[in-house]
Parts: sequence; C-alpha cells; structure tokens
Amino acid sequence: MSWERAHVDSNWPTEAIAPHIRALLELIGEDPDREGLQDTPTRVARMFAELTSGYRVDPDKLLNEALFTSNYDGMVLVRGMEFYSLCEHHLLPFFGTVHVAYVPNGKIIGLSKIPRIVDMFSRRLQVQERLTEQIADFIEQVIQPQGVAVAIDAAHLCAIMRGVRKEQARMVTQVVRGVFAEDANLRQEWRAWIQQTSSPVPVLPGGGG
Repeated sequence: MSWERAHVDSNWPTEAIAPHIRALLELIGEDPDREGLQDTPTRVARMFAELTSGYRVDPDKLLNEALFTSNYDGMVLVRGMEFYSLCEHHLLPFFGTVHVAYVPNGKIIGLSKIPRIVDMFSRRLQVQERLTEQIADFIEQVIQPQGVAVAIDAAHLCAIMRGVRKEQARMVTQVVRGVFAEDANLRQEWRAWIQQTSSPVPVLPGGGG
C-alpha cells in the first residue's frame, strides 16, 4: 500500500490545501506552472496528510486490546526508535531517536504498540519537550505502571539550516516518573542502557572555513 492510500483518506482536504501551496510558490517568486512545479501543490497537500497523520489516530484502535496481564515487574525498555516530526514554529523537521521504558504494575503493552505510540504523537506539529511528555502521559494512562521513562535525542533543522545554523547540535529531553524518579539505581540502569544506543541522526558536514 502506498503512503498516499495509507494516509490520504476521502476526508483529507487536498483540493482545499493545494491552492494555498500554489499561492505560496507565487509569493516567493516561483512560477507554479513550470514543469517541475505543476504537481507540487497537490504533492505537498498530500504530504501533509502523512506528516500530520497522528492527529487522526484513534488510540483505542492503535492499542487494539494489546494490553496483557503479567506478573513481570522488571524494567521493560524499547530503545533506539527512529522518529520524525515537524517543529510547530517553522514547519521544519526534527528527527532522531526515542527511548521508552516502564516498570509494569500488572499490565504490559504489546511490543509493536510502543513505536506506534511514538508515531501517533510525533506525526503532528510538535515541540520536543511536549512530545516527550505526551508519550509518557499516554503510557501512564493506559497501564498505570510503577514508573515510566522517556528520552528523546534529536536534530532540529530549524536550528541547522536556518537561524543559528549549528549543524552538530542535538537536543535531549527526558521524563522520569514513579520508580524511575525514586530509585537512583534503576535510573542509572536506564541511562546506561540508552547510552549504548547509537543515534541514527546523521552528522551533517561542517559549514566550511
């Protein structure tokens, strides 16, 4: 299935968005009728369906009853999950890795659901701080664990290709709650595990001298 069929349903307002993209091209001095840009307004309108698909995810359908009773009470960690999001200030991408851990309290989440939770919140207009909190909030809400920890390491194109233009800069955010906040040894174990994960964020070339 193509991304267009996966993310552009009959209710997505492609025809309403495309004229605004055409107008933007004209305002920046481009000719939207030239060969390379004729289909760009429609392509961009459809692209935003994919990049903002998280708004239209039903959390109940996402979980699909993949919550299970368990006596396991150790740390559950899913590390090194790639994500892509859009900065709500400039509509430029930020992307990197997410690490999610929790200590169950009688319930566990199906493994595949944690990356989907990340996608549900990242495929929106976001700031990294809120994204970190929303992932933690959702996991707390659905399984009420003894504790939850979320860390995000990301590169922001709004600070790389414009503005301060710091190509090597990364932003790291972290939320630790419950036993992760209370138990220094558990928190140290969590940090040791995520530090072993190499980030897939590309190292961009320097600006030259």
